[in-house]
Amino acid sequence: QVHLVESGGGLVQPGGSLRLSCAASGFTFSAYLMNWYRQAPGKERELVARISSTGVSTDYADSVKGRFTISRDNAKNTVYLQMNSLKPEDTAVYYCNAKYGALTNWGQGTQVTVSS
Repeated sequence: QVHLVESGGGLVQPGGSLRLSCAASGFTFSAYLMNWYRQAPGKERELVARISSTGVSTDYADSVKGRFTISRDNAKNTVYLQMNSLKPEDTAVYYCNAKYGALTNWGQGTQVTVSS
């Protein structure tokens, strides 16, 4: 059974940092493209960052380029999202997503709130 469990969310002041983690189990993690999405209240879910199965290739939404870094450790079946210089508009529930062809799985999400 596929499980994606996010952690690391919380309340942080503007300009601060957080590192999200997503622990995966129940599938061949190293074969999957991994993504981080977020959804703010009243808005659609949006892709924040993605990383190829090997970790060689990454891509980011324009709104987070230069501030967020996605990485993965295939030995630990974990994907990370390092978030620096956080802004109030980064406030959202952040979701981990695993994709392989037509197969896609979601975590339950972790809340990130950026506020003074």
